[in-house]
Amino acid sequence: MSIDVELNFAPDDDVPTRYMQRTRDWYLALGYDNPYRWAHFAEVPFHPLTKPLQSSTVALITTAAPYQPGRGDQGVGAPYNAEAKFYKVYAGDTSQDHDLRITHVAIDRTHTTMQDSGTWFPLPALRQAAAVGRIGQLAQRFYGLPTNRSQRHTLDVDCPDILRHCRQDGVDAVILVANCPVCHQTCSLVARYLEEAGISCIIMACAKDVVEHVGVPRMLFSDFPLGNAAGKPGDRVSQAFTLELALRTLESAPAARTTVQSPLRWSDSHAWKKDYSNVECVRPEEFVRLRAENDRAKEAAQKLRQTL
Repeated sequence: MSIDVELNFAPDDDVPTRYMQRTRDWYLALGYDNPYRWAHFAEVPFHPLTKPLQSSTVALITTAAPYQPGRGDQGVGAPYNAEAKFYKVYAGDTSQDHDLRITHVAIDRTHTTMQDSGTWFPLPALRQAAAVGRIGQLAQRFYGLPTNRSQRHTLDVDCPDILRHCRQDGVDAVILVANCPVCHQTCSLVARYLEEAGISCIIMACAKDVVEHVGVPRMLFSDFPLGNAAGKPGDRVSQAFTLELALRTLESAPAARTTVQSPLRWSDSHAWKKDYSNVECVRPEEFVRLRAENDRAKEAAQKLRQTL
């Protein structure tokens, strides 16, 4: 018997996926020779809660998009749909349910679906937290955050818009839920901005490397496929536990760069971690087709942006 079996070691590759490296390798394989530069900071702002969470107004920020009829397939299991993207901060009434979808972002479509919005948009769970007094109150509105590859646009345009909404709604703390790798970067930039403005933030994330590379005050990391940062689909116990863990981290983080990893596992097997944008899992001739698909998506997004 080998020592790893005898001591019940986990496999060496059962570790958080390196999404930044996967993304870089993927786009190089597609033929783009200008690797993306991810945001990275040495200093991280940190603003502890100024009052108990039970007395605080908490806001939710999502990168999910409202369903848009006529903008292509946005159903369960739909492929990436650039036409379903949005490019400006929006707000929605937290007292109502909303049909938000993540077909416009690069999530793990092999091992999960967009069937249960509770895994990426925990508004019902937050309403319940407010109802039982776990948080003081839920802000009157949640905020939709565009997924921009342009860090400058995020910092110069989207961050001030989000802060303005938070000020209007008297927000004390914010929960940001990220989906795709770039969503994780965008949420990280916004969390830093709000923290510097005196609003305590936590990111619920699945791409640990992206968030820690940017540098944020607090993160709850769930080692789940992208698109499930708020818990497992169809599993309300998992979702409630994940939100509670995020709230506890928001309350108790001792300093900037606090990361708490959820103890929940996606499944008994870690094989799902190898598939997302892994050039080793794709035949070389497939990249010609994938490059053409990516170019069409970029063209669709550019046309949509020009109409705004």
